[in-house]
Amino acid sequence: MYNLAAFTKEDMNHCAIKLRNMEERSHSMEETANRIVRYLYENLVDPRTGESACTLVRFFKTHPYGDLSPDLQEAAQAILKGRSVMRATKCLTLLATAGDEPYWNDRQESTGHQAIPLIDEDFVYRAPMILQLIQQFGLEVSAVIDTAPTLITKASNKAFNVFYVADAVGSPHIPAQMQFVLPYKVQSVLGFGGMLPSGNLFAVILFSKVSIPLSTANHFKWISAYVRIAIENFDRTNVFAPNAQPLQMR
Repeated sequence: MYNLAAFTKEDMNHCAIKLRNMEERSHSMEETANRIVRYLYENLVDPRTGESACTLVRFFKTHPYGDLSPDLQEAAQAILKGRSVMRATKCLTLLATAGDEPYWNDRQESTGHQAIPLIDEDFVYRAPMILQLIQQFGLEVSAVIDTAPTLITKASNKAFNVFYVADAVGSPHIPAQMQFVLPYKVQSVLGFGGMLPSGNLFAVILFSKVSIPLSTANHFKWISAYVRIAIENFDRTNVFAPNAQPLQMR
């Protein structure tokens, strides 16, 4: 168990190794991602309550629209309300989710987040949380949404970084304040990830019910590298589980 409010270097090392090994006996990136979000949800604990420190943990990955399943393509189209989408368009796709609500433990139950089409830079600039995540990761928006090999090569060599909002309440970077942040008592948001060799972005996002200090956020830069190792074998194949099942609540 780890305390996000007092996350030590020893915690960082232990957590990183645990997440690195999540690929063992895994057959897809989705399966590995499910293990990662479940481990974080169950082991990041508020010592005051003994419950999870996170109300929600999610794992996203960009994926070409043309390679998505019909249901995910439909979810992407619903966001655009009929606007056409090119096959190569990157979609920020929800691979795994774990949280306090039962329906937060099945990616197919998500509304509006299953596949977010990043159709152009203007769209990203109008999505404050996605924009901040990309920028705080130290990436250019063009590198995330473009499929040009030169951009892919440069972007994949970027150092891992974190997306950190110390005070989620009232933050312009965290949407759904009245529907999510306030009722679920979200105090801080921490995302970590980076670019995969394919040029696709991955990101794990923690919505925490405890305040996360900057020192904790910095430790997750190291953890990002270990998560990439755990998932990169599935970067170009077996991204989705063939018969994905929702996670069981503890």
